[in-house]
Amino acid sequence: MATETVPSERRLTSFSHGAGCGCKLGPDDLQTLLRGVTLPDAGAEVLVAADTGDDAAVYRLPSGEGLIATLDFFTPIVDDPYDWGRIAATNALSDVYAMGGRPLLALNIVNWPVDDLPLEMLARVLQGGVDVATEEGVTVAGGHSITDPEPKYGMVVLGLVDPAEVVRNSTAPVGAALYLTKPLGLGIVSTAVKRGQADADLVAAAVGLMTTTNRAGAAAMRDADAEAATDVTGFGLLGHLHRMLEASGAAADLDAGAIPLMDPRVLDLARRDVVPGGTKRNLAYVRAHTDFGDLPEPERLILADAQTSGGLLIAAKHKPSMEAGLRDHDVPFARIGAVVAGEPGHITVSGALAG
Repeated sequence: MATETVPSERRLTSFSHGAGCGCKLGPDDLQTLLRGVTLPDAGAEVLVAADTGDDAAVYRLPSGEGLIATLDFFTPIVDDPYDWGRIAATNALSDVYAMGGRPLLALNIVNWPVDDLPLEMLARVLQGGVDVATEEGVTVAGGHSITDPEPKYGMVVLGLVDPAEVVRNSTAPVGAALYLTKPLGLGIVSTAVKRGQADADLVAAAVGLMTTTNRAGAAAMRDADAEAATDVTGFGLLGHLHRMLEASGAAADLDAGAIPLMDPRVLDLARRDVVPGGTKRNLAYVRAHTDFGDLPEPERLILADAQTSGGLLIAAKHKPSMEAGLRDHDVPFARIGAVVAGEPGHITVSGALAG
């Protein structure tokens, strides 16, 4: 008598058309979309709106405090559901930290293929998000779910900030040093996970980075009175830096040799074209705004790599206090370049990545 073959359980990432923040609309597509939408003028109480492409909106409450509002969700980036929940929550909280604020309240966003994946697995995703939020002092007070052939998870996050201490992406001054608090390569590693080409230790290192919140980095930049900041996520280092510079009316020089990679294997993966589609869209967008010199194509892709739950990109004029603040808060960092006078949004890259 023949035995029936039972199909093995599908990996979470096999349901995803693009891993993590690599599945978001590219910068070109987003600009095209927004040109077709007419927004009314924001009122005087809206301190940060959509015009500068900042990380979150900020609204002045009647009490005088600033309310930070953001949301972020994405497709599976790893196969462990608990880790995916942790990563998604860390990523969503990051926008509040990038604005110099303190997150307080979160709501879950859930899309789930109820006919293909067990609800017990979704419970593990949600538990991962709740555990990260709880550790950061954030209450998860509910959310919304729908059925969807492709699983997605994330959070709406609300936070508070003193309006005088809001850190924007549009205020980077000429002469400021540029600091990065997490290494690059997370998008490329996530694609290697999806394709079954990532070593277990590399996955573990990526999960460790993506579940490390930017709370300490935010505290350091507040202590040092950093002039501007953004977090490095789906548009990659170059994409987010370009937006910061364009909004600030400045240019930048980057030293590729100072930009850290999470692992030398990232460069090998890039050379083998284990690269997210979102990363390639990012590079296509920033080419017109970037002088790469002789930097090889794989290294250009890494600089444009679509990060998920990446680090903070900070612009600070007073280097000693910024670096002391980062060290005092035990935040790893690299000084990767400087804001300079020039065509707004233009980036000049020198050197090569240290593979």
